[in-house]
Amino acid sequence: MDKEKIGRMLRELRGDKTQKEVADAVGVTAMAISQYEQGERIPQDEIKVKLAKFFNKSIEDIFFNNKVIS
Repeated sequence: MDKEKIGRMLRELRGDKTQKEVADAVGVTAMAISQYEQGERIPQDEIKVKLAKFFNKSIEDIFFNNKVIS
């Protein structure tokens, strides 16, 4: 897993939503979302599932493919 690519993917998927909106929806802090987006951390598996569901993407698309999805 490439933390920087995952971070770019999460930033792109978030679009015009705030980090707090995403954080509240998946049950983490806005700081955690920021760290994921900056490539400082990778979410735990249960948060990966929630993020995928929130963004209506598969876990594979977000965390395991090496391309950015628009």
